[in-house]
Amino acid sequence: MALPPETRASLLLRIQDPEDVEAWNEFQGLYRPLVYRLGRSRGLQDADAHELAQDVMIAVAGAIDRWEPDQQRSKFRTWLYRVARNTLINQLAKQNRRDRATGDTDVQRLLLQVTARDDGQTLELQQELRRQTFLWAAAQARRSYKPATWEAFWQTCVEGRAIAEVANQLEMTPGAVYVCRSRVMAKLRQLVEQVTSE
Repeated sequence: MALPPETRASLLLRIQDPEDVEAWNEFQGLYRPLVYRLGRSRGLQDADAHELAQDVMIAVAGAIDRWEPDQQRSKFRTWLYRVARNTLINQLAKQNRRDRATGDTDVQRLLLQVTARDDGQTLELQQELRRQTFLWAAAQARRSYKPATWEAFWQTCVEGRAIAEVANQLEMTPGAVYVCRSRVMAKLRQLVEQVTSE
């Protein structure tokens, strides 16, 4: 599986300006769900995973002005994963201190799992970033098309349904379904390149 492209440098520069609300909205639209799912995959409950995502966004806001792109060292997504991982460890350690009096060992077990599974987690974060980028681009693109055009694309490309079946359901010709798919895929490519280009 190909790795997702690195976050574009212009967005990373723009989020260094706390007044650039549009950049922060775009950044959070891409990364907040990613960090939330990372927390959930580590056993956090819904509220705790939301807290983790919020804490990571705050940590990024506080440290992004010190982030300097360096191809020789690490990429932004690796740095973000480390911020998320450290925030998760801190969150679990805090919870462990609160739960220690009850004798609860589940939090300690989670803490040990998080620290033991660092290798390979960057790949997981990259896959989640790729998924989130697609979901963001799909939400943006969907607004540009009539419902039938979007459904022709979604049902055939995402759900994997047969062209003829979808054409029949949407009362289109198979050729029209191919055209719809092509147009939507071109728009998605454009949006993904816009978000991920350096």
